[in-house]
Amino acid sequence: MGQLLCLALQLYVVLIIARILVSWFPISSGSALESIDSVLRMLTEPVLGPLRRALPPVRLGGMGLDLSPMVLLLGIQIILVPIVCGL
Repeated sequence: MGQLLCLALQLYVVLIIARILVSWFPISSGSALESIDSVLRMLTEPVLGPLRRALPPVRLGGMGLDLSPMVLLLGIQIILVPIVCGL
């Protein structure tokens, strides 16, 4: 059971990284990238949404930097993986 949970955490980390990478590209409607982005959002937004509401974006000139994916990745890697995977 512990190995399965550890694998699930590692796969979730991959999904978060994929969502970060996809967000760097322009997405046109009807493209394959739009469907990939939709699936990634559906899988990651339940965790990232509340975290994003708690952490306002960091202002960089005229734009904001969303730190919620980085905070979530750090939380998973520093807190959950050592506890669940026993590292």
